[in-house]
Amino acid sequence: MTPVTTEEGKTRPRAAAAGRAVAGRLSWGLADQAVSSIGNFAVGVYVARSLGVTAFGVFSLAWVTYGVVLNVSRGLATDPLVVRFSGVPEASWRGAVARSSGAALGAGAALGAASVLAGLALGGRVGPAFVCLGVVLPGLLLQDAWRFAFFAAGAGRKAFVNDLVWGVALVPALVLAARVGSVAAFVLAWGGSAAVAAVYGCLQSGIRPRLTGARAWVREHRDLGYRYLVENVSNSGASQLRAYGLGVIVGVGAVGVVRGAELLLGPFMAVLMGLSLVTVAETARVLRRAPHRVGAFCLVLGGGQAVAALLWGGALLLVPDRAGELVLGGVWSAASELVVPVTLGVAGAGLGTGAAAGLRALGAARRSLRAQLFASACYVGGGLGGAVVAGTAGSAWGVAAATVCGSAVWWLHLRSALREHNDSIREVRTS
Repeated sequence: MTPVTTEEGKTRPRAAAAGRAVAGRLSWGLADQAVSSIGNFAVGVYVARSLGVTAFGVFSLAWVTYGVVLNVSRGLATDPLVVRFSGVPEASWRGAVARSSGAALGAGAALGAASVLAGLALGGRVGPAFVCLGVVLPGLLLQDAWRFAFFAAGAGRKAFVNDLVWGVALVPALVLAARVGSVAAFVLAWGGSAAVAAVYGCLQSGIRPRLTGARAWVREHRDLGYRYLVENVSNSGASQLRAYGLGVIVGVGAVGVVRGAELLLGPFMAVLMGLSLVTVAETARVLRRAPHRVGAFCLVLGGGQAVAALLWGGALLLVPDRAGELVLGGVWSAASELVVPVTLGVAGAGLGTGAAAGLRALGAARRSLRAQLFASACYVGGGLGGAVVAGTAGSAWGVAAATVCGSAVWWLHLRSALREHNDSIREVRTS
């Protein structure tokens, strides 16, 4: 007797296979972020232990400045790549990657030159760190561009290997920097090892960045790129303003204390910084295949991160002082007092990133820009207002409250965007 195969019977294996594929890509994303997290954590710990609170504050100022520059590059070069070239034919992907990586490299060169000039003008303790940051920015931004490109192609394994190469190159570089014993040396070690991974990315992909195609790339995707640029810079710029303001209100050492507390949440901070590498591409795939599942998919992404951050923060409260001092040295005593507010802030931000991924995948750049501007304003206001009222601890609690409010706004905008998307689908079907 011939077995009867129903349509439902065919759909279930396909759905199961699709689910396994998504899980596999997300697993590589988590592995990649784990490597990135370890590298960032190692740099922070090395600087904190080697140079003390004040020098660590100087390094942190360079770090948050890099965050702003990185988000300029992502907004113009690689965010449009992930939204529009995830899961496309290879020929289309390769052409897009050549131009987007060229745009990232060009942004690194231009903004790196600006950082060098700013460092020369500043002088003192801070100036050399910014000069060295300018030197290494092209390599840092190109390495990040390869990660975006690999995740857009669904090749998370290559992104993981690339970050692993960076981590391996970072080890001897940090040892040499510790012998020199300056902030500038650590910045060069961190960025120079990223340049090694950037060159390896060219070999992995078989693609050379096309600087000549950078302008055309930005022009073709300006409808997304300019909004993402403002959105990204408002995000990282808020962190920069908070750091600079905290340094003025409380002192440069306070910047190092806050950064030390954030390092304790390192695994989740790293995931948040690079979240769009994985989630936007995956949400875009879900949108194409099953639009009705986008909301639930984003809720799982954001909720999972928030719960994980809370669990990690709870574990940190159990760490004995001796172990904490072994990791952060003299920074531990003050940083450990900020674990609770920083954990709540990371959890709130993690919940919001699920909604942010949904808005990016929908191409709702106008709504995501509004949400980000509101969240950034809350972040700066809460961070600096809290610093005025209650110093470093007040700043941490102000940021925690701000991230929760910002997350709520992200989800309100995603709900509206999904409703608009579903209405447009119904109109197409009935017309």
